[in-house]
Amino acid sequence: MSPLQPATLCHGFITGLFVCTAALCAGQTAQAQMTQHTMHAHGNHNEMTMPGLRGLNATPEESAEMAVMFRHFQTLAREVTNLPDGIRTVTTSSDPDVAEALVSHVIGMIDRVETGDDPKVFIQSPTLDIFFLRGKEITTQIDVIDGGVIVIQTSDNPDLVAALHTHAAEVTDMAARGMQAVHEKMMKAMGN
Repeated sequence: MSPLQPATLCHGFITGLFVCTAALCAGQTAQAQMTQHTMHAHGNHNEMTMPGLRGLNATPEESAEMAVMFRHFQTLAREVTNLPDGIRTVTTSSDPDVAEALVSHVIGMIDRVETGDDPKVFIQSPTLDIFFLRGKEITTQIDVIDGGVIVIQTSDNPDLVAALHTHAAEVTDMAARGMQAVHEKMMKAMGN
């Protein structure tokens, strides 16, 4: 499947653009949690290298795609419609390079959900856990459009529908505010 052709994929998840948001992944090892805590405590988390976008099971290419989207979040536009059984999102970028990273990321993450292959990105939202555990209960349609992607995801499972709604809102916040949205959610999760 070419990333530039419309595709219909079942049992996937992505609600837009990023696989990371608010807090550390629940399945993360103690060593990775300590590393993340150390980066924040010592000021080593910077906007240029974005070490939090790495993961225990993420490829360098996946982390680089997320970094492109975070660095250029101002080019993103996003519309979300909450459906009774899921979500419909339209995410685009005015920058062709960001749009390319967006489409590749969406297709790659849907494939990961279908195979239950959690990337365990260090700043990944705990909202995503249920997708990797129960991704076969989600039906996803992806349509690649000029400058981005339309994603429709539905499920008969009310817990998954609630998670789709929550994660769509998280992604929308990141598209609007970039890494600032992630930092605020992480600080709130830590009780600060």
